[in-house]
Amino acid sequence: MKPGIAIGEGGLVGVGFVVSYDPEGSRRWLGALLLAYYDPDGRLVYAGRVGTGIDTAELERLWRRLQPLATPDMPLEVPPPRTTRFGSPLVLSRVHWVRPELVAEVKYLTWTGDNLLRQVVYEGLREDKPATEVHREVPFLKADVAPGTTRRSPRPRG
Repeated sequence: MKPGIAIGEGGLVGVGFVVSYDPEGSRRWLGALLLAYYDPDGRLVYAGRVGTGIDTAELERLWRRLQPLATPDMPLEVPPPRTTRFGSPLVLSRVHWVRPELVAEVKYLTWTGDNLLRQVVYEGLREDKPATEVHREVPFLKADVAPGTTRRSPRPRG
């Protein structure tokens, strides 16, 4: 993301990660951190993933912080969409779930119509905010389409 382009920023809860499947092996430790926030009813809602902005030293540090939080259970109320209009598909069998205890500070361009973050950049971990206090900073929008699909305008009749 170019400097000055980010529209939003804030903390989001890390709920899992995927390892990098870079065939050249240039990215070690993890490929992306899966993010979520608490909705008004106290449920964790998937918000997207972030891999951009994490240098090699931070990748290792983050991976080491995530290891003791590993859990076999997905902490989200509803699984993340397996497909997305942006980025590669998320293969749920490759997700390493973690207890929702770490808060990542991120910058992003926008929220999509299906309530996912777009063009997310990792800024670092926040030690000052408990994960249970992470809520979406804008009003929660109920998607009237299935996650990962496109909202279409009605065609004019005539």
